[in-house]
Amino acid sequence: MIEYLKGELVDRSPTSSVIEVNGVGYVFNNTINTFEALNQQKTVQIFIHTAIREDAHTLFGFATQAERAMFRSLISVSGIGPSSAIAALSSYSPKQLQESIMQGDVASLKKIKGIGAKSAERIIVDLRDKLGGEEGYFDNFGGQSNTIRSEALRALRNLGFDQRKSQKIVDETIKANDESISIEDLIKLSLKSL
Repeated sequence: MIEYLKGELVDRSPTSSVIEVNGVGYVFNNTINTFEALNQQKTVQIFIHTAIREDAHTLFGFATQAERAMFRSLISVSGIGPSSAIAALSSYSPKQLQESIMQGDVASLKKIKGIGAKSAERIIVDLRDKLGGEEGYFDNFGGQSNTIRSEALRALRNLGFDQRKSQKIVDETIKANDESISIEDLIKLSLKSL
């Protein structure tokens, strides 16, 4: 699996772009938000989601990990494909989508091309609990501690720990230690408290 590609941006458009890495050009589909973030940049780092089907290997590229995380959350919902997820992230930021989902705002989600009332309701039902403990994760700003915090929360979630309990422990661990704590130490100390 490709985590990210770093190289020269050789072509960009509102729907897809090309990044050259060591002489190989990779085409990836992108959102309008990523398209705007890549404006005037030569060397870029793009976070990748790879979709493999019988007839195609498709790359989806995002300017931020938060945008990719929301894309992955959206496509985990039954009936929501990559096209609808890209449309959603072209219409709203990850933080705005999270707020709409948490507030049960069907009307905002219905404004997205390809998402009707039933799909909007399904997104809310499926993702409300999953995104509830991700406060701050979908912000496009924040310092080093926010990045370390979100990485630690993701690691603990992948290990099967409850999201809300993990969030509380991670926040307490960051407060009790210097904010420049390493990701490894943060996870180890949090595991001891869980």
